[in-house]
Amino acid sequence: MVDPLPAHSTIPQHPLVLTLDIGSSSTRAALYDARARLVPGTLVRRKSTFEFSPDGAVTDTAAALLERVVRCVDDVLAIAGPQAGHIATVSVATFASNLLGLDAARQPCTPIFTYADTRSALAAAALRARLDEATVLHRTGCALRTSYWPALFTWLHQSQPELFSSVRWWSSAGEWLQETFVGHAGVTYSFAAWTGLLNRHSLMWDAELLAALPVQVEQLGFLIDVDRGISGLKSPWKERWPALAHVPWLGAVGDGAAANIGSGCVGPARIALNVGTSGALRVVLLPSPEVPAGLWCYRVDRDHALLGGATSEGGNVLSWALQTLQIDAARLEAHLLDPPTAAHGLVVLPFVAGERSPGWRGDVRATISGISVATTPLDLARAALEGVTYRWAHIVDLLHGAVGGEPIIVASGGGLKHVPSWVQLIADVLGLPVAVSLEPEPTSRGLALLALRSVGAIPDLTVLAPEAGPLRLPDPERQRLHWAARQRQSALYRQLEGYAENTD
Repeated sequence: MVDPLPAHSTIPQHPLVLTLDIGSSSTRAALYDARARLVPGTLVRRKSTFEFSPDGAVTDTAAALLERVVRCVDDVLAIAGPQAGHIATVSVATFASNLLGLDAARQPCTPIFTYADTRSALAAAALRARLDEATVLHRTGCALRTSYWPALFTWLHQSQPELFSSVRWWSSAGEWLQETFVGHAGVTYSFAAWTGLLNRHSLMWDAELLAALPVQVEQLGFLIDVDRGISGLKSPWKERWPALAHVPWLGAVGDGAAANIGSGCVGPARIALNVGTSGALRVVLLPSPEVPAGLWCYRVDRDHALLGGATSEGGNVLSWALQTLQIDAARLEAHLLDPPTAAHGLVVLPFVAGERSPGWRGDVRATISGISVATTPLDLARAALEGVTYRWAHIVDLLHGAVGGEPIIVASGGGLKHVPSWVQLIADVLGLPVAVSLEPEPTSRGLALLALRSVGAIPDLTVLAPEAGPLRLPDPERQRLHWAARQRQSALYRQLEGYAENTD
């Protein structure tokens, strides 16, 4: 258990946790102490090296991933010095979902296919034509879409049969890294839920869905909970990192699950909103909630589900508006809340990168309606942010049935720092109080909490609450105006020709 040290003490309290947050933008490594506090000076990062192509490919390579992770661990241990001897466990999160094929020698023989790769769109549509998507969603918590393994397997089998047949085992980035370093690996319920192949009720690979795919259950990893660690680095890693030679390496979890925990959103009273390049709203619930159409349901661990939705839009729309319209963020900040919403007369469907939740229409693109001779660049930028926020409100509406009551939204992400008034806009649109998380690395902090629970340093994930800023309450008049604007956006969404085609 944690010793009764004053909460304000800056002295790192043992044991320490080495966290690895393998994200889509960068890989981060850091040390956290027994109070889930970042040990000052230990956060290091390496930029990710995803490869993009016009046909929709978004991939990484195992070699590049391994190099990023190794360099990050090298750097943290060098910074830690003698403190490295107090590391009790290694805790890992990866961008989810991702897929990696291994050959007969258990070496990577495919790229790492990421959740953003859309080349399996036609295969996903074919699966939806063969299978009842609502039934699959009920069992697995995931729709039959490009982000998940069933569509990827189907597409690879059809489009690259030689590559597909060269794969003996199907793995993930976190699973492969664990095997690389300690010789054995498991797939956590958390990450497995992100594949679209885990039966969320039985916590086993879904036999019924596998029967419709060109993959055998024997090709998938064995399932474990998030607190299952494997000790004993193999060569050359035990010689390179002697401080970690006998430290348990925990199975990788989905980065979204760790972020919820790190921002203090554990339970139905708090919904986490992450505003990165994209956006996501997630709530931790006891299993197994009903999954409304348009949302997904993943896992934190055996006992907790993660219900939510993700949009392709977030900070990317803000960046587009500032750069394309040549607007300074300070000017947008001053314009965002006044004059009233209805004044600009614009309706924006903000799909600059296609749509994920709740409509899952990856082929659609952004639309702006209502431009007049009086429309200004500031009006367009403001309407674009409103359009993003309205889509988040639709996800919150879907979450309300499972959450009940009036939850607090805990928001985090870089986009909110550039335009702080966006937080008030979110409160006004959602009609709920919003607090900004003051935790700079919620995913890494969540990993630390999971690890501290696994070694018995804390009894549960709620005992070390993070800091959050003051609550922003919705303004009733602006809320009323935004409600009317949301209805106009929904009407445009339904009416536009081609949106009835659901091919993602």
